[in-house]
Amino acid sequence: MSAVPHHIAIVMDGNGRWATKRFLPRVAGHKQGVDSLRRCVKACAERGVSVLTVFAFSSENWSRPAEEVSGLMDLFAKALIREVPQLNSDGVQLHFAGERAGLSEKVANGIDQAERATASNSRLILNVCFNYGGRWDIVQAAAQLASQGQPITEVNLNRFMALSHVRDPDLVIRTGGEQRVSNFLLWQSAYSEFYFTDDLWPEFDEASLDQAIAVYHQRERRFGKTSEQLKQRGSPR
Repeated sequence: MSAVPHHIAIVMDGNGRWATKRFLPRVAGHKQGVDSLRRCVKACAERGVSVLTVFAFSSENWSRPAEEVSGLMDLFAKALIREVPQLNSDGVQLHFAGERAGLSEKVANGIDQAERATASNSRLILNVCFNYGGRWDIVQAAAQLASQGQPITEVNLNRFMALSHVRDPDLVIRTGGEQRVSNFLLWQSAYSEFYFTDDLWPEFDEASLDQAIAVYHQRERRFGKTSEQLKQRGSPR
């Protein structure tokens, strides 16, 4: 198995708690989280990771206090304007996964422009799951198949999933101390390795990423086979 995962996915949890511990408004933690994501993108590219997928806003997050949701939307719109030029310069290709209906025109237009501006980049693919849920992803893929009269098989369903343009994640990281998937990449993470850390997302740095990768490298990915079969045939990836 390669020492560096081809595809890393991250549940960026703990922004609000980071802010609360410092007697700051929760949105201040989300702003700090953007800085952490910037560092993580750079570190992944430097380490040879090909795909990074992050959970930025779940379909369930709409139930949070209105002030926090409004602040998150404003922060996201501003981050698109501020961060995309540098990401483009760094060779990062942006994709956004999630339901776009219901988003403000400002946010939706920002997403479209970011994807178009970075479409030809190839150093790192950054998937941002925004207004996303794993169950929504499976349902929308099945609905597309049904509308086309195609049989619902694993191969067909996979073609319509939100991340059909990339390989499934090798490693899923969750920060913040919680040990659950929270409706993130339910289909795609069926055989992913999971790594949980107590670090709050704003605290997650290059050393934290290296630790997660080091733990991943010690795992044996069998994909239903036995250890003896892997030794005889080589690793499946």
